[in-house]
Amino acid sequence: MTELTPLIAIHASAALAATVIGPVALWARRAGAQRPRLHRAAGYAWVTLMVAAAISALFIHGTQGPHWGGFGPIHLLIPLTFAMLYLAFRHLLRGNIAGHRRTMQRLYLGACVVAGFFTLLPSRLLGHWLAMQLGWL
Repeated sequence: MTELTPLIAIHASAALAATVIGPVALWARRAGAQRPRLHRAAGYAWVTLMVAAAISALFIHGTQGPHWGGFGPIHLLIPLTFAMLYLAFRHLLRGNIAGHRRTMQRLYLGACVVAGFFTLLPSRLLGHWLAMQLGWL
């Protein structure tokens, strides 16, 4: 089992904070709750946290499962995250608000919710720790 290094702590903190802040950014611009300042502030914070999580992930190398040059399949989320962020802001600059919204929603679901679920598997560091705390292991 990998130990909690400062790099993993930075990555996990950024990812967890992004998972918490993401719904605020998404909610603040829905039709029934137009709060553009909150949306923009939470959105910038979320993007910053996602960039921090992606960059820190570049330097985290696991030992389980298939790996190529120290990178596992989960590392494919790094270029995908940057590509989706680029696409979301490209949509925004072109005035395609629906495309921006769709891209950000998909990035949140994929990078925060789905990746977060896999992070909590008992074979992973945080999942193992959580299972130990809950008395499952």
